[in-house]
Amino acid sequence: MKIIKYFFEFIFIVCFFFIFKIIGYKNATAIGEIIGRKIGPFFRNNSKIQKNLETSNIGNSNKEREIIIDNMWGNYGRIFAEYMFIKKFRQNNLSKNIEIIGQNFLDDIRENNKPVIFISGHFNNFELMAMHLEKSNIDLAAIYRPLNNIFLNPIMERIRKKYICKKQIKKGISGTKEILRYFKSGTSIALMVDQRVSEGIACDFFNRKALTTTIPAQFIKKFNCKVVPIYIERIKLNQFRLEVYKPLEFSNNESTQTITTHINKNIEEMIKRNPEQWIWSHDRWK
Repeated sequence: MKIIKYFFEFIFIVCFFFIFKIIGYKNATAIGEIIGRKIGPFFRNNSKIQKNLETSNIGNSNKEREIIIDNMWGNYGRIFAEYMFIKKFRQNNLSKNIEIIGQNFLDDIRENNKPVIFISGHFNNFELMAMHLEKSNIDLAAIYRPLNNIFLNPIMERIRKKYICKKQIKKGISGTKEILRYFKSGTSIALMVDQRVSEGIACDFFNRKALTTTIPAQFIKKFNCKVVPIYIERIKLNQFRLEVYKPLEFSNNESTQTITTHINKNIEEMIKRNPEQWIWSHDRWK
């Protein structure tokens, strides 16, 4: 039954991608926003998202949280449409739409020629972050989780490798070994740390315990490396601001729990900047 569902999802998405290509970037993202607001709630019940927001103390009322949820779905829709134009972002046609803050930190990392761990979350069009790092001549490998849709996943993998980041590491046990191999060879790692993991430690995240990856903490303790937070937000309909933060430095004597909790706190602060631009539909505390 799932394979039939995935097939029709694939056909639906491909059809819209062709339409988006014809009508152009601005019109496509505007239509994508409408689609996201209308269709999004069918994929994930808004009551679950409302509960996530409420228990995280985001929004002062149900009405305010409803607005956040509606804007979140609209943002999803714009990101969906923007995949059709990833090539133009890569080739600088649309790079003027991205304001960069903290480029000096990337310049320092490149000049020091030592690998770091970049951490972030699924904020807005998060694919643009890894793309910008690679365009800044950072030797980078990005970790990704394959899509469940077996028809769509091969296309997304090609897009990611060709336009976003050439070195892609599939999440999982084999991926962990690949991360280590890349890092030892001098390649920095881009890692999303905002999602639930099957193996990790329970750390505070919006005042609730959430299983969190320990990869950054393990690398800090083993290699005494720096961790660099990076964030992207949509400041206007088709305008972004990408910010590279000052590298976080920890002692390799600090506990894995302490380091991971501190990293979670950094992600929390990013989310609070624009709550509607994060994935509240994800079962982070399941």
